[in-house]
Order: sequence, then structure tokens, then C-alpha cells
Amino acid sequence: MIEALIQAHSTCHRVLATFLPSEASPEARKKRIHRCFQDEQLTDEVFLHVLLPLLPPGKLVLALDRTNWAHGTQPLNLLVLGVVLHGFTLPLVWTALSHHGSSDTATRERLVARLLKHLPAVRWKVLIADREFIGQGWFAFMRRRRIKRCVRVKGCARVDGDRLDEVYADLAPGRMIAMMDKEVIYGCRMQIVVTRSPTGDLVCLATDLHAQDACLTYRLRWSVECTFSSMKSRGFDLERTGMTQEDRLERLFGMVTLAWVWCLRVGVDGVPKRPIPIKAHGRKALSVVTAGWEYLAHALRWDRPARVIFVNLFMTGFPAPGAVGG
Repeated sequence: MIEALIQAHSTCHRVLATFLPSEASPEARKKRIHRCFQDEQLTDEVFLHVLLPLLPPGKLVLALDRTNWAHGTQPLNLLVLGVVLHGFTLPLVWTALSHHGSSDTATRERLVARLLKHLPAVRWKVLIADREFIGQGWFAFMRRRRIKRCVRVKGCARVDGDRLDEVYADLAPGRMIAMMDKEVIYGCRMQIVVTRSPTGDLVCLATDLHAQDACLTYRLRWSVECTFSSMKSRGFDLERTGMTQEDRLERLFGMVTLAWVWCLRVGVDGVPKRPIPIKAHGRKALSVVTAGWEYLAHALRWDRPARVIFVNLFMTGFPAPGAVGG
């Protein structure tokens, strides 16, 4: 199924069925796909068994975010927690939400607790998250679990009774200010760091990191957006699925994650040997994931020796960022 997803580059069952190696009829192949995503044995434990050995050694930056779309009038909404890796976020655990909009504290806590069973907090350098993931109970939960936080808070958040966006209304783009002492925000004493982006957006961070480290770390949050984009319209076309049942959607996301991370692993290994061209506007012609997909899709179909190499690579952990081949 993973190889079919890579070659089809789509989650549409009709398209996916044409890449299944079978002499059965198209309808029988589509039923086989349906049965795969109905299989209750395909749990998060199964996916973690494959994904965790791929992580590099040492401390890891975790990112929490949602991705959502709609199938007709049905909202499809996934809360995802993963590790920042080579410019992307590798999803490790996820849960489907039964509604539009943000998650509640209890749902986030359960998701984090699921991962902590397999990846202890001592391996977590920090958890980064956007303004959606705030609240006294949530901040206190991370403190109890010994998870360092780097969370963007809303400008309307108050410290000592004053709104941050009013206090720092005159902050110039590119400047950064860190309060001298830790302050209480959402019931927790944390470092408050405020900066203004080049586009004029006020960014307020509540963190357990040093000020400069917090700003540099929070920039990594964009990696999760790159992952979602490369799984959806720019990659595996996740939005084309007709699945709306939460458990089946979670299994589909798991299978897409395995296909996606295989592409990333091949790309990380291959790009240093075959650099991605730079276009006239100064940006790369394609992402590392897309480059890996091109190598992998070709090998699965036409190049058996390369296929063997890539299968072995899929069982080899990522190099640490900055390492040779990383």
C-alpha cells in the first residue's frame, strides 16, 4: 500500500487502485483498499514502531499543530504532534477531531501523553506551538510533564494587567525585547519575548528558553506547515480522500505519513549527491520531499537495484541536522 501511495501520489481510491500489484478487477482492488483502512490492528503503536527508529539521536524539537479541510459539508480536522527534522515536521502521533476549529486542553494532553509513553520528556528539547495552543491548564500540564515550552501567545494576553500588544505597540520591525524577569502568564511563570516580524506582525512568545534561542526555535514552527502542504495539494493529495470516519482517517494519515517520510528520507540522502537546482528568483526548484519522491517513484517502477537501496534506507535513521548527508 505504501508503494502504491508513492507511485499514485494520491489518496483517491480509484487512482490508488491502479497501482496495486494485482490481476484482480478494479472494483476488487478498491475493496482491498477499503479493507486496509478498516483494519483495527493498524494502530498508532504500529506507526510508531516504524517512525521512532528513524529519529536522530539527542534532543528533539517537537511541534504541535492542526491541519483541516472539508469533504462536502463534513469537516476533516487532524491534531498532529511531531518532530522537526530537516526543514519539515515528521508526524509521530495524531488524532482526528470531530468538529471544526481548535482542540481542547484534554485532547492535547492525551495526544502528548501517548507520545511520552514511547519518547520520554528527557528527549524533548522544547515543544513549539502557535497562538491556538494556549491556556492555564495546558501550560500547567506541560510544566508537570517537564516539557519546555515555546508558545506564541495572543497580543491581547495580559502581563501584570497590561496587554502585550498595547505595551509594545511601537516596537520596530526586526527588534526583539525580553522582559528582565520571568512573568506570570496563563498561570505559569515564564520568560516573555516580544519581537516584530519584517512584515509588521507582533510576535509574543511565552517560553522556558533563553530569549534569543526562543526566537530562533519558534521559526522552526513553519516546518509543520511545509509538511502539511507536501502531504496535501503539493504532494499526496490528502484532501481528495472521501474518508470521513475518524478512525479510518487516522489510519489513512498514518499510511500517508509512512509514504511521506520515506520520500523525505530518500531526499535527505540524495540531495547532497544531486543538488536541487536554484531558479532565477533564488528559490529551490523543488523541496527535499519532492526530490525524494521523484527518485523513489522512479526506482519502485523501473530501477530494482535502487529500490533495494531505498528500502534499506527506509530502515535507517535520519542523520542529525548538520551532519554529513543531513
